[in-house]
Amino acid sequence: MLDVGFSEILLTSAIALIVLGPERLPKVARQVGNWMGRARAMARQLSEQLDREVNAEEILKQQPKKAAAPGPMAYPNPLPPDPPPAAHAVTPAAASAPAPDPLSAAAMHANDPPPPPPPSPHGLQTSND
Repeated sequence: MLDVGFSEILLTSAIALIVLGPERLPKVARQVGNWMGRARAMARQLSEQLDREVNAEEILKQQPKKAAAPGPMAYPNPLPPDPPPAAHAVTPAAASAPAPDPLSAAAMHANDPPPPPPPSPHGLQTSND
């Protein structure tokens, strides 16, 4: 790829020392090293991800093709079976009782907690003197 010999590295280091100076050169070298490490890590992650994708495609190609529509056992029913019809039977007394109006305010707010008391008209209450 890049053929960088010892003489090129030495020349680049000397120019960097002259341009940046001895105070800033270690900071810049550390920062460049961090960037290079991040770039290598990103390249490695990309390579690993591509390998995983290629392997997944190969596995999918090797699997035998199945029918398009899954059978009834492909997706088991997580719900319990319906109870027998006798459990849903309505007694005559319950059928003749009037059902509460679902839109009435009393029916809608029957189980709500009471509202908080209104604030004091004089602002904050400090103490009772």
